[in-house]
Amino acid sequence: MLDLVRLNRDVVFPPGGEDLYRQIGRLTELTPQTEVLDAACGRGVTGLFLAESFGVQGVGVDHDPVLVQQAERRGRESTAAGRFTFETASLDDLPFKDASFDVVIGEIGLAALADPARAVAELARVTRPHGCVVLVQLIWTGNVDPNRREILVSHLGARPMILVEWKQLLRDAGVVDLVVEDWSDAPSPFRPSASGPFPDFSEIFTLREKFAILRRAYRRWGWGGVKGAVLREREVHRLLTRERVLGLSMIKGTRWPADPAAP
Repeated sequence: MLDLVRLNRDVVFPPGGEDLYRQIGRLTELTPQTEVLDAACGRGVTGLFLAESFGVQGVGVDHDPVLVQQAERRGRESTAAGRFTFETASLDDLPFKDASFDVVIGEIGLAALADPARAVAELARVTRPHGCVVLVQLIWTGNVDPNRREILVSHLGARPMILVEWKQLLRDAGVVDLVVEDWSDAPSPFRPSASGPFPDFSEIFTLREKFAILRRAYRRWGWGGVKGAVLREREVHRLLTRERVLGLSMIKGTRWPADPAAP
């Protein structure tokens, strides 16, 4: 599903929508002096939104150089040009010194593109003492047998975890004072109806956009691949909407100093 969405030329705001990222801005008290890292930034939508809305400066990183190039192009056209930059990097081996950022955000792609434990440890490492680490992640909310989980993981292109697992990874990395908010039912351009954090493909795009996406998918996968992707999307969407096994959570915590005596 994420591959189909990425084939659209128009940028779609991530699950949770602008309201979620405004809330992150309020909770982390973003100001123009705040330095932000956005990990698994994709096309740079959220990083540029935070730069435009709160005046922050920062860096977005993603393992996909094509998405990073698109983010850089959007950044040059943004009113926040020069305040938010983008680079290709491994998400579980970040190319930054310890304590480089005031606020670090780990997006949904984090769990799909890196080992979650190592990735969360890296997010904490590059966060300044008493700075904020924020995760926006897919959460298993219902019992799903292992086979069906793997079908969902393969289809979505992301590997959800249960909430307590994400919280434990943060605590193990030295992130404390955790605050959790459930954003599973928040409307957004990505999920306009109350069907969970992921929508039916048919709900996101206009007919013209769908034809354009499918043409690009055909060139990449052939008709067999296009048909399989759409059929799997419909099947999995029914599971997600009827059984509500998947949710979206925002988890915010404070990076505790490695040395308890540190200021």
